[in-house]
Amino acid sequence: MAHCRCFATIVTLAAFVIPSVSSAQKPPPPNQGPPAVYPRVSVATWFQVDPAWPGTPEGMPGGHVPGIAVGPDGNVYVAVRAEPPIRVFKPDGTFVRAFGGGENSMVHHLKFDPDGHLWVADVGDHTVKQYSTSGELLKTLGTPNEKGCDESHFNMPTDIVVTEAGDHFVSDGYGNGRVVHFDRDGNFVKSWGELGIEPGQFSIAHAIAIDSKGRLYVADRNNVRIQIFDQEGNLLDTWANIIVPWGFWVTPEDEIWVCGSSPMPWRVEDITLGCPPKDQVFMKFSTEGRLLMHWTVPKGEDGHEHPGDCNWVHCIAADTEGNLYVGDIIGERAQKFVPISNGDIAGPIADAGDE
Repeated sequence: MAHCRCFATIVTLAAFVIPSVSSAQKPPPPNQGPPAVYPRVSVATWFQVDPAWPGTPEGMPGGHVPGIAVGPDGNVYVAVRAEPPIRVFKPDGTFVRAFGGGENSMVHHLKFDPDGHLWVADVGDHTVKQYSTSGELLKTLGTPNEKGCDESHFNMPTDIVVTEAGDHFVSDGYGNGRVVHFDRDGNFVKSWGELGIEPGQFSIAHAIAIDSKGRLYVADRNNVRIQIFDQEGNLLDTWANIIVPWGFWVTPEDEIWVCGSSPMPWRVEDITLGCPPKDQVFMKFSTEGRLLMHWTVPKGEDGHEHPGDCNWVHCIAADTEGNLYVGDIIGERAQKFVPISNGDIAGPIADAGDE
């Protein structure tokens, strides 16, 4: 009997000494001191949408917005899959002019060359065209309305960059998995790449960018990676499993903006990976691949997008003030996001596109 009483005493004491899991997780009672007063200062960079941007003229039709670029004149050039396809706006959203188009035109990404001319990749007529900022057609690479995979034909080219020396590099991305190199006069030099998942191969070479050292960044979209090459086509680096890359913008400081969505697997119903995407992501990298900024916005509901949402974000550009301009496909619109300086006091934000 004494043995039983001792055991009972131990159990009783244990009940007072060992707290339950639920009680251990409860916050301390209020009488244990005031809560900490945290400085309500936002130290992360974030962005607020300008819901009034841009000021598209009444009656001008909308459509998918696959390309966007800030020109040397400071204006914002927007590619819209409607007539006329190239629309130019001032940074405050004022409409300036529109131009471009033609038979079977289906615009894609936009880029400016070092001489200040605008290049438009067209997946509809299988060309890449050079325009003056006033809208004059200056040059065409590829054979209009003929697709192929040789020195004078593309198959749904997606983007182009032009080096300081004048060499042209085209991501010939949807129908052909390759990068094509032309000299400053538009003469074919070489091409590299093919459809596949191995290093140096592509599955939708969806966009191309270049840094100040001449390195080429290719958005290998279906393969969920960015491949970096020298101008001879040698693979230098791969950034994989970070973002499904859709579009690029390179700042004067050699910061690489990439828009797209988080990595995801193929689904049975997918024709291309991540369509629809599960989210909407913007990332800024150093040329060494260090992630400098990660920012997301809500993925808009089809037909019910709000200011600050994106729905299949496709392109991104930045101006010298740090404003971001983005375009999406299903949302059928371009939007401007204004940076909010570090140190601003936290508070409610109307129509904000931050996470």
